[in-house]
Amino acid sequence: MGIEESVKNLVEKPIMALGYDKIEVKYVKEFGTQYLRILVDRDDVIDLEDIVKVNDLVSPLLDEADLIQSEYVLDVTSFGAEKPIEVSKLEKYVGKYINVHLSNPYKGLNYVEGDLAEVTKDEITLLFKDKTRTIKAILNRKDIDKARLAIKF
Repeated sequence: MGIEESVKNLVEKPIMALGYDKIEVKYVKEFGTQYLRILVDRDDVIDLEDIVKVNDLVSPLLDEADLIQSEYVLDVTSFGAEKPIEVSKLEKYVGKYINVHLSNPYKGLNYVEGDLAEVTKDEITLLFKDKTRTIKAILNRKDIDKARLAIKF
């Protein structure tokens, strides 16, 4: 079992008990420094206070378990402003600005980015801009490969 899997096994249940539903662990070397990155996610907004709580929870667990023998930097973070969204959970993001990748293009577009206006069992309605016009795209959910939050410019 590798370091990433061992760390995930150690911290996953305690982190989930705080209300998170997704955890990723990465052990990487960047610019000569080893980083143990623990990424957490949930449907609600994650702020700095939440990150501090997770850090304060996992730091003593990692110290006690002593899974990593070399020096490393613990970096607890979220998936960020453009985090992936599970297609099955799109209902929770109505009113948000999202980006979807389509397996069956919409009017020649593989990616569509806009405000998620409505979600039904089979379709989503996305409002996006084309120059000065607002386009109302009704997309079939089964055509959506990936979705993520996006930043509106």
